[in-house]
Amino acid sequence: QAEHLTEEQRAEFKEAFSLFDKDSDGSITTKELGTVMRSLGQSPTEAELQDMINEVDADGNGTIDFEEFLKMMVRKMKDTDSEEEVKEAFKVFDKDGNGFITAAELRNVMTNLGEKLSEEEVDEMIKEADVDGDGQINYEEFVKMMVGGRDEGIILRRSNRCSVTCS
Repeated sequence: QAEHLTEEQRAEFKEAFSLFDKDSDGSITTKELGTVMRSLGQSPTEAELQDMINEVDADGNGTIDFEEFLKMMVRKMKDTDSEEEVKEAFKVFDKDGNGFITAAELRNVMTNLGEKLSEEEVDEMIKEADVDGDGQINYEEFVKMMVGGRDEGIILRRSNRCSVTCS
């Protein structure tokens, strides 16, 4: 499964992995997983976090290494029941619940994920996804990004992390 990923996909997942792996020791602990999930507005119990790790912890050491993380991501990519995940991810970004993601909301979530983005980067992400040109991202545009082709752009890569962990 994981061996069928493109170099670009592997690099994106490596970047996602490093967001979780706060101390850069090459593995994700329940504590690190919890930190990221709480920054996304989730409140998992210690048991839920342990279950999430156990689900992919092939070597049974209680943490997720990069290869285990890749397997989890590949499994999630194949998961067709993702409409609910896309809706949840959209809600995380759409802080005021008005049905649109603004540049400010996008910046807020990305900052919570530990991504410090410049004004230009945020504007570029919005522009890339903003099909109707109104300066914000509506749900349909968000769905296109999430389930779009290989060139779906930076927001999918970043928000996909959220949809993987927010469900």
